Amino acid sequence: MERKEAPVRLRDTVKHWNTTEVERSAVYPCEHFAAPTYERYLRAVDVEADPSITFRWICQLTVAPYSYDWLDNWGRRSPSVLTPGAEVLDVGQQFLIARIVEFEPGRQITGVSTPRASRLFGPITLTYQVSAAGGQGSRIVACMTVGADSWAGRARRTLLGLGDLVMMRKQLLTLKFNAEASAASGVTL
Repeated sequence: MERKEAPVRLRDTVKHWNTTEVERSAVYPCEHFAAPTYERYLRAVDVEADPSITFRWICQLTVAPYSYDWLDNWGRRSPSVLTPGAEVLDVGQQFLIARIVEFEPGRQITGVSTPRASRLFGPITLTYQVSAAGGQGSRIVACMTVGADSWAGRARRTLLGLGDLVMMRKQLLTLKFNAEASAASGVTL
């Protein structure tokens, strides 16, 4: 008897794009700062670059969003080369729509949404985490939590999860491309 795989549901894709079962069962630093009634969204991508190069590109998220620049960067292009000093992180520093609340150099950056972003989207926390993967490669896992305590907030959270899938997928693929280009050109950190 041929065994059929379960169909991938849109909800699963929205919540866990390109992640492994181990990644889905892990707890991420942003969850310690999340609102009590949060939904978690995970996205991940493999990168053919050393984790130090990949993490350095994650630090670039303090400079630009690296997604659809025409939409979330007011039409300005996100830099395609590393910005000097972007790797110098500090608690309270701007990080996308958040402020950094903790970080581990070479490993992860965690932020909590600014008051303005919280008013627009609800309370959000973010962790971008880099780990070694297969030889010289690395893996980025991004975790986002979105809180909601009303029916309107839950509806907004669901729509945000779907929109974030599109935006963060593009962002992670852009960071992957840039990290791999840096590795191929011999960048060392």
